[in-house]
Amino acid sequence: MSRPLRVAIIGAGPAGIYAADSLIKSETPVDIDLFDRMPAPYGLIRYGVAPDHPRIKGIVSALQRIMEKPQLRFLGNVDYGVDLKLADLRQHYDAVIFATGADGDRPLDIPGIDLPHSYGAAEFVYWYDGYPEAPREWTLDAEQVAVIGAGNVALDVARVLAKQADDLLSTEIPDNVYRGLKQSRITDVHLFARRGPAQAKFTPLELRELDHQDGVEVIVHPEGFELDDASQEAIRSSNQVKTVVKTLQDWALREPKYDTPRRLHVHFLRAPAEVLGTDRVAGLKTQVMELTGDGNVRGTGEFETWEVQQVYRAVGYLSSPVADLPFDSEKGTIPNEGGRVLGLDGTPLEGVYTTGWVKRGPVGLIGHTKGDALETIGNLLADAAQLPAPEFPEREAVLQLLEDRQVEYTTWEGWQRLDAHEKALGEAQGRERIKVVPREEMVRISRESD
Repeated sequence: MSRPLRVAIIGAGPAGIYAADSLIKSETPVDIDLFDRMPAPYGLIRYGVAPDHPRIKGIVSALQRIMEKPQLRFLGNVDYGVDLKLADLRQHYDAVIFATGADGDRPLDIPGIDLPHSYGAAEFVYWYDGYPEAPREWTLDAEQVAVIGAGNVALDVARVLAKQADDLLSTEIPDNVYRGLKQSRITDVHLFARRGPAQAKFTPLELRELDHQDGVEVIVHPEGFELDDASQEAIRSSNQVKTVVKTLQDWALREPKYDTPRRLHVHFLRAPAEVLGTDRVAGLKTQVMELTGDGNVRGTGEFETWEVQQVYRAVGYLSSPVADLPFDSEKGTIPNEGGRVLGLDGTPLEGVYTTGWVKRGPVGLIGHTKGDALETIGNLLADAAQLPAPEFPEREAVLQLLEDRQVEYTTWEGWQRLDAHEKALGEAQGRERIKVVPREEMVRISRESD
């Protein structure tokens, strides 16, 4: 091929950026356009990680180095399926990679789950992370709330709900979120895990952060704190499980003091059975579970009722269907084989690939997307010689198309302007940054001429 391989990547979060990095590091000359529906890059890092996680957000530095490579061009505020269709991309690129992530909440099928003041974790995360399409206001008028789940997202939600608003002022928390948390009436946050402590999906770092909050007492309730044979084996075979269980054990042995403004309770072997209430959440019914010896659980038929006024379910994220592509609604993934997208007949769609959570489901940490990217890019490069040439491979052709359609796309230079603007807002208040929330304001700042 006399020109670089032209590749479009849909989604500028870690999965899309790692895919671009794998392409750039290959021996094949490439020219990549990285699209995102948001005006700013970084996806999950900007809109899915709690603001008090500076260590995790530090991954932005590594992603930024990739974004600055000359083979890569960022085009934000472009909504795939609306501004551009698959047919458009095929006219301008040799290959298209979908890295659209998981932006919704997995449903929890229990009675009452749709009552007012029952929320999916993603809704709350989007609010406190300043996602442009999330509500600006959030009612925190409950004194006792329940969080359902046993993973890091559940920990994030529980921690932010329990945290004092002033403790977040050193972060990039948007002003409207600070005001909302400042008005919170919460006294007790109850975290319910369906299985035992050895089956929890917490990472040690995330778990320990619960106990480092001023004005918050962490109480691990001994009822349900059980270990079976499979639990003991998990502890022996995994240092992470061993650390998590030891941390939880130490907390469970402490005598609760109940002398802080807020308390964060952790309950194991308690499965949600029903959200109670008529016109809004008034309680949560849980079933007591028991371990079966192999790491699984079964219900005992014994139920407990908790007086809570809000419920947050953190039982997993779920990807949304992608325009013009097959979608497995049950798994929440694009059907694929090694990253090659499969058509309805089970054969690969020529030049169409996927990576990240929409490829394999929303499991694993951010770093796991690197392995996804390597597999997908390996197969793309193996196919490269047989891919049909696009009709308009020139770099400027797609920009002309966007301009003809009056799409106010943003660029890497625009992101640098927005980044500097947010840091300046923060500096004026002695903070690292204050995030700009409204999309139209993000676009305006990004598209201002120097």
